[in-house]
Amino acid sequence: MCRFLVYKGSDEILLSKLILDPAHSILIQSFDPRLRLDMRRPHNGDGFGIGYYTEPKLGPDPCIFTSTIPAWNCVNLQRIASKTASHLIFAHVRATTEGSLSDDNCHPFCHGSLMWMHNGGLGGWKYIKRRLGESLGDRWYLSVQGGTDSEWAFALFLDTLERLGHNPSSPPPTGFGPTVLRQAMLETIKRTNDFIAAIPTKVIEQEQVDTRSLLNFALTDGHSVVCTRYVRSKTDEAASLYYSSGTSWEDKSQKGEFQMDRKDKGADIVLVASEPLTFERETWVTVPTNSILTIHKQTVMVHPIIDEYYNYNPYHKRSSKLIQDKGLVTNEKGSTPTTPGLVNGKPTKSKVSSSLHESLASTLVPAMRSAPSASPMLSPSQEHTPLSELRNVISNISASARDPTKPQELGNTKKKRKSLSSRTPPQTTQEEPEPDSPPQRASYGDPMKIAQYFPELT
Repeated sequence: MCRFLVYKGSDEILLSKLILDPAHSILIQSFDPRLRLDMRRPHNGDGFGIGYYTEPKLGPDPCIFTSTIPAWNCVNLQRIASKTASHLIFAHVRATTEGSLSDDNCHPFCHGSLMWMHNGGLGGWKYIKRRLGESLGDRWYLSVQGGTDSEWAFALFLDTLERLGHNPSSPPPTGFGPTVLRQAMLETIKRTNDFIAAIPTKVIEQEQVDTRSLLNFALTDGHSVVCTRYVRSKTDEAASLYYSSGTSWEDKSQKGEFQMDRKDKGADIVLVASEPLTFERETWVTVPTNSILTIHKQTVMVHPIIDEYYNYNPYHKRSSKLIQDKGLVTNEKGSTPTTPGLVNGKPTKSKVSSSLHESLASTLVPAMRSAPSASPMLSPSQEHTPLSELRNVISNISASARDPTKPQELGNTKKKRKSLSSRTPPQTTQEEPEPDSPPQRASYGDPMKIAQYFPELT
């Protein structure tokens, strides 16, 4: 499975602040993905691609740079990313499932002002490819240059957009709009499901065809962004997808420990990623399975994809077996009763065994189920207090932490943020690591928070 990243901001940002510098940047994810557990192919090293939009005077089409070199080994990527800025960026690192290793098969794909990425795969691809191709108009059939199911899905989207009465080659000056893109995306998913449903039952049984699709799509027209987290199943979970929004994205320590800050109720920055670039739970939101996310003017909207695979029961649980078999772990709460251990208040990792996936899957249940006293806000005597009393405790803590002399921060204005950023931040001291301590992969913040809210990463 691949990894992708989307950035949309009111201001431009250096590509390096997303692709290179964060402690768990998408470049790091190409060789050290935390949500990819396929030990047969543990890396996303089958090429990469970046796409970004330039100044309007250069045209509405995005600039795309792809390469079959692994992202961690490409000097040109570092040179370009450190000197290139944009307000809308797509980045993708590839692990092949369909198609050979070539530039034509590297994401993102584009047509005119439209840009497209995919993480996952179309179910029963070999048995629907011909039928899908025959359903396309000639111009979209002939536009496919590579051999991936992802590019064919993009061609299907372009054909769908045209059938809805919009010319993909001639977008309006302000883009097609979020409603049109969302409608075309939903119709594209429906058409893929129809192709799979047409596979004869006899063929599915004899050939043991896996008809479950993993469709994490990302699409933009340069103005709006549409992303999906979808699986063609009523009982399975989709591949992981997160988003984060705020007013600033800055490295607080100059060591790659970026943080999304929110200085008011508005948002200037939205990030969507297969894996979080930071592991502070309060700044990342899990996109629910079988949902579509739309970004327009830095406003995020999440809608359920209501079809035959949607469940109206809010307590409905999905199995993580499919994405574990695909080399992924779930980012939802699981039903496995095993929890990660704690030693001296710190989470411990499971030992590698012959059943590697089972041992790692045992970390899917939040640690707070086994260690409720890990929350810094509650004492042991408060673990079973009534909800009303807990609310009073939280409100009292919030009131005591609030500075009465500080004016209330509302609105989403550049001027106010500039005045806030001019304030001198409090000085903090960092403890130096012990010289004899063993090297670690990386430090992403409070280990208790990681164990509690991102148990699949511990």
